[in-house]
Amino acid sequence: MFTGLIDDLGLIEDIAHTDAGVELRISCGYTSLDLGESIAVNGACLTVREFGDNWFTVAAAITTLPRTTIANWSVGMRVNLERALKLGDRLGGHMVQGHVDSVAEVVSTENYADAFLINIKIDPNLYALMVPQGSITVDGVSLTINALPDTNVVQVSIIEYTKRHTSLGDYTSGTKVHIEADIIGKFVRQLMQPYNHNSDISLKELQ
Repeated sequence: MFTGLIDDLGLIEDIAHTDAGVELRISCGYTSLDLGESIAVNGACLTVREFGDNWFTVAAAITTLPRTTIANWSVGMRVNLERALKLGDRLGGHMVQGHVDSVAEVVSTENYADAFLINIKIDPNLYALMVPQGSITVDGVSLTINALPDTNVVQVSIIEYTKRHTSLGDYTSGTKVHIEADIIGKFVRQLMQPYNHNSDISLKELQ
C-alpha cells in the first residue's frame, strides 16, 4: 500500500529485455532498502531484487508489460518513486495500491497562473469512477481531480512543488501515463454491479 506522495525521483540507468520481461536498474537517493520490498515506480508496484547505496534493481514480468508503459521506458528517463507505507505513517495522499488500471494519454497542458494544468484522456471504463475534487493517481502521484472538461477527459492541477519533485512537469501532449482509480470507487462499483442490471429493484430491497 502507498499514499501517492513521491519520496524520491529516480533515473533509469540500465534496461535489460529478457524472455521473462524487463529488468531495470534505477539510481535514487535511497541508501537503505530491503531485498523483496515493494517500491512504486511511476505508480507500478515492483519488487526490489538487488540494491546498493543510491541504486536498486527491479523487474517487470511479461504480464505487466501490456498493462503499463514500462516496455517503452528508456535509459535516462526520470521516474517517480515511493516506498511502501509503514503502519503509523501519515496518510498525506490517499490509499494507493500500486496496481495500474490503465495507460492514458495526455491531450494538453497549460500554465495557468501558478498552476500547471494537465488534461488526460482516460479509459471510458474508468471515467465513471472520476469525481470532481476526488482522488486519482497519475504515474504514482496522488492528485485531486480539478475538473472533468470533456467526455473521458480528466484535468489535474499541479503546483510548482509537485513539478519540481516529480516527473509530471515533463508532460507534453501525447505523453503516456499510468492511471490508478480511487480504490473506494472501484469497490463501490463492484458491490453495486448486481443491482445496476435490474432497475426494478426497490430501495427497500437495497436497505
